[in-house]
Amino acid sequence: MSTISPSSEVVYEVGPPDAATAAGSGGRFRRWWRGPEGDPRWARPSLLGLLVAAAVLYLWDLSASGWANSFYSAAVQAGTKSWEAMLFGSLDAGNAITVDKPPAALWVMEISGRIFGFSSWSMLVPQALMGVATCGVVYAAVKRVLTRTHNATIGAVAGLLAAAALAVTPVAVLMFKFNNPDALLTLLLTLAVYAVVRAQEHGSTRWLLLAGTLIGFAFLTKTLQAFLILPALTAVYLSTGPGRFLRRLWQILAAGAAIVVSAGWWIAIVQLTPASSRPYVGGSQHNSFLELTFGYNGFGRLTGDETGSVGGGPQHFTYTSGQGNFVQFFGPNGATQGQPEFGRIGGGPGGGGFGGSTGWSRMFGDDIGGQISWLLPAALVLFVFGLWAAGRARRDDHARSALLAWGLSLLSTLAVFSYMKGIFHPYYTIALAPLLAVTAGIGGGLLWARRKEIVARLGLAAAVAISAWWGFELLARTPNWNAWLRFAVAGLGAIAAVLLVVGPMVATRLRGGARTAENGTQTAPGGVMPGSAASEGRPPSGSAVPGWVPDGGAAGSTPPADTPALDATTTGASVATENTAFGKALRWVALALGVGTALLGPAAYAVATTETAHSGSIPSAGPAGGGFGARSIPSFGGPGGAMGFFPGPGQTGQNGQLPGMNGQAPGGSQNGQGGPNGQFQGGPGTSQNGRRPGGSQHQAGQPNRAFSPGGNNLLDASKPSAQIQAMLKQNASSYRWVAAAIGAQNAAGYQLSTGDPVMAIGGFNGSDPSPTLAQFQQYVAQHKIHYYIGGGIGMQANGGADVGGEIGTWVKAHYAAQTIDNVTFYDLTAPTS
Repeated sequence: MSTISPSSEVVYEVGPPDAATAAGSGGRFRRWWRGPEGDPRWARPSLLGLLVAAAVLYLWDLSASGWANSFYSAAVQAGTKSWEAMLFGSLDAGNAITVDKPPAALWVMEISGRIFGFSSWSMLVPQALMGVATCGVVYAAVKRVLTRTHNATIGAVAGLLAAAALAVTPVAVLMFKFNNPDALLTLLLTLAVYAVVRAQEHGSTRWLLLAGTLIGFAFLTKTLQAFLILPALTAVYLSTGPGRFLRRLWQILAAGAAIVVSAGWWIAIVQLTPASSRPYVGGSQHNSFLELTFGYNGFGRLTGDETGSVGGGPQHFTYTSGQGNFVQFFGPNGATQGQPEFGRIGGGPGGGGFGGSTGWSRMFGDDIGGQISWLLPAALVLFVFGLWAAGRARRDDHARSALLAWGLSLLSTLAVFSYMKGIFHPYYTIALAPLLAVTAGIGGGLLWARRKEIVARLGLAAAVAISAWWGFELLARTPNWNAWLRFAVAGLGAIAAVLLVVGPMVATRLRGGARTAENGTQTAPGGVMPGSAASEGRPPSGSAVPGWVPDGGAAGSTPPADTPALDATTTGASVATENTAFGKALRWVALALGVGTALLGPAAYAVATTETAHSGSIPSAGPAGGGFGARSIPSFGGPGGAMGFFPGPGQTGQNGQLPGMNGQAPGGSQNGQGGPNGQFQGGPGTSQNGRRPGGSQHQAGQPNRAFSPGGNNLLDASKPSAQIQAMLKQNASSYRWVAAAIGAQNAAGYQLSTGDPVMAIGGFNGSDPSPTLAQFQQYVAQHKIHYYIGGGIGMQANGGADVGGEIGTWVKAHYAAQTIDNVTFYDLTAPTS
């Protein structure tokens, strides 16, 4: 090793780059474009092309969705204006109340907003880039495992197919173009499983610490959902990781400590900050983040006992007016008292919220099937057959341990999603998408490597056949949308399944392979087996040859001892089939048809998703009219229908009337009667412009598409007119909040329109006890709030507070109402008594 003394003089010569320098620059670019040594020449360019295609899919017409979920958009806006709001995840820059999640996902969008200015693009582009990154991680995960255990060609092909499967999964396309926390959560959890699999290779503590850190930040994204993969990863590493058991146990404990540190710092800040010096913790009933974590966002989601939520148990919504509260209850079957059934907010115990009935069939039901389940049956088949393909290897066999890590993470998440009794929205299933894609990729790659064996071919054929059958069933749920597609999927699947099973035999018979089979093992001149490692310029498995880099590691590394010797003992019939032009063509035709079978349906849904604008709190993927990817659901309310924001057969109303109420809001005046646009109006707390809490206006003569892609989804934001915006902006800088409104979505619409803070009374559901009546009265006395906006429905369940009703009653008693564009306002600076 050479050294340079401190006194050595270094002379830099400035001039045009010589040929060596230019060659070095070009060489670096070629290495980047070419990929790791030993990879097929097409692998890296194909990956880059796939990632570009995914970026186009996720970025296409991105701003069409506007503010997407206005609840989170308002919080992002607040974070770009106030560092305190950014730290705590406040819904408004006045720091009245936080969103009902930790703020990690908001931080990414807020940083983008601070750099590029707050807009729909600056908020949603990071989400799309997270999707592209997740596709890259899926590719790397599959390719690395199969390259280490088999060869780079199988690894690259399987990795590309897995990444493509993720890229076109409808719910992934939806959520990587949306601003919910699920995009960041999915990326972090995918990286965490990848890190654990990397740790399994050599027992690396650093990779486990990285996995723990990633899961900790995933907790700061969506609390306990981040822990759904922990049991599977812990069990797999303890049982299959290298080294002694006590060392593995110590490593797992260290990874647990990394989770605590990476998540605990923010929790400590929230818990140790006096309640008077920070915003109220939205979603909790006692201003506690720990209560939010283990209650509303935690075990309540499993049991259905979610205080203050709108899911689980018999549901009702409260319509607050100047004459008191009108409450309409929904029983366990979704029926209203004295009214025909028109759906429900959430299931009763065992029913789940918005996501269909609990049980293993939930993921395949009308609500969720079209979002995620296209490849789920095939992935489960490939997981089982992949474990067979891994064979009877050592305890720490890398292929088997990797497949177990991804497959059991998929199963543990799937089990919780299937049986949770609380609120469950179909878009939650994006967390399954990368787990499903990698499991299918590794399992399919292991079977492809052993395709000369009938069991492996039967496994591949079974995966293709079940994909064809299930794709046909899902596409039949939207019979008026591209009806030909389901028949194409079924036909391609049938042909592919047959070719995968009998293709090698057909090729052998047609090409005279049977004759070579009688002669035993075939060799080429010089004793080289066609298709063997030697014939392709690769060293045989188990040898250490300088320059061979099977896994991107050091040159001259030795493959695992249990690596099967590719083609070394292949019979003559199989070799002839595999290496004739006809045999190769038949093999690739079968593969292409199988891929087409699996991806044609979800890709069509993905394109339909990206062509449609989505907004509100419950978006869904797929073609318009399919509603959650379900069978063509009847309109949720007829022309001007009865509020029409619950799933189920719609109750047809006349001119926007509430069912059984002659279209008049309780306590309302003649102006409260249903009009051509479904409008009704009353005192404080009443709905305005025909909107549900923060909801969108239902146009006359149009079916309410509250659950349809592109429709104004359940709990969408209010959309104030220009006249209302101008009024709210007058002297806005003189107030901490320009207005206060019931419900977060209701408040978010006014805040996003004006750019000024609006207090959300009761938080997201209007059921959080913040602010109390006394606190609100104090804010008014201190001239911190300018207007109170009448309207909004405080949804209540399981003991949530009714602060909106209390505040609305007090406001009406002491302040005069004025109506602008059918919205009732109260100027809190001009009391009447």
